[in-house]
Amino acid sequence: MSAAEGLGGNPSVDAEWLARRVVRGGAPWTAVSAVATTGSTNADLTVAARAGAGSGLVRVADHQSAGRGRFTRVWEAPPGTSLAISALLRPPAAVPLRRWLWLPLLTGLAVADGLRAACGVDAELKWPNDVLIGGRKVCGILTERVEDVVIIGMGINTTLGENQLPVPTATSLALAGADVETGVVAASVLSALGDWYQRWLGGVDLREAYAQRCTSVGREVRVQLSATDSVTGWATGIDPNGCLLVEVAGRERAFAAGDVVHLR
Repeated sequence: MSAAEGLGGNPSVDAEWLARRVVRGGAPWTAVSAVATTGSTNADLTVAARAGAGSGLVRVADHQSAGRGRFTRVWEAPPGTSLAISALLRPPAAVPLRRWLWLPLLTGLAVADGLRAACGVDAELKWPNDVLIGGRKVCGILTERVEDVVIIGMGINTTLGENQLPVPTATSLALAGADVETGVVAASVLSALGDWYQRWLGGVDLREAYAQRCTSVGREVRVQLSATDSVTGWATGIDPNGCLLVEVAGRERAFAAGDVVHLR
C-alpha cells in the first residue's frame, strides 16, 4: 500500500492478530494492514480509495513521517511513541452528507471507550476532533472525504514523555499512568468505532451520548474559524447534525467546523 512498508523494522501491531479480533460478523472491518512507518495512514487509504478499494480497510502504523492534522497542520511524533490508525468506510448513498458531520464525533466516542477498555483511563472529548485525558490532548482525529468514501484517521499518543510533547497541552497514555499494549489499544478502539458506526448507520440519536462526554458543552468557548476569524460565546449543546451550538451575543449559532478553545 505504501513505499514505506517494511522500513524501520516490524510494526508493534501484528496485522493478523488484529484482524482476528476486529474482522468479524456485524463489524464494518474487512482487512487490516500494519507497518512500522509510513508517510500518512490517511494518505495510504486515500490511494486505496481512488483505486476502488471496498469499505472496511484498516491501516495501522507506529510512526508517520508526514502525518497531518486539521487546516493542513503537520502532525508528527518520535518513532515508537504514538499509534496511527486509519479506516476507510463507504457509507450507504441513502445517508445524507449532512450526517457525515457526525463521523469525527462518533470516532471521539469510540476512542474514549476504547482507551477506557484497553488502558483503564477516563477520556473526555473536545468538539469536534480531540480526545483529552485530564484536560490534555491524547488523540487527534482527522476525517477526510474522497468522493463517496470517508477516511477516518486517529493519532494516539502512547508513550510520549514530558520532554517529547509537541505542546504543553498534550499528554500520552503512559503519562496518564497506563500500561500500553499497542495491539490491544488498536483492537479496542476499532471495536468501539465499529459499534458506534453501526449505531450511526441505524439512525440512533447520538447527541446525548456525545454531550455527556464533551467538555466543550456548558462553558465559554472561542470558535476559531480561520487564522483571522473567530467568535466567542457559550456552548449550549450539539444539534442533530453534529454542529456545535454556541450562544453568541444572545443568539444561538450552529458551527459545523472550527477549532474550539476552552476559555476559563
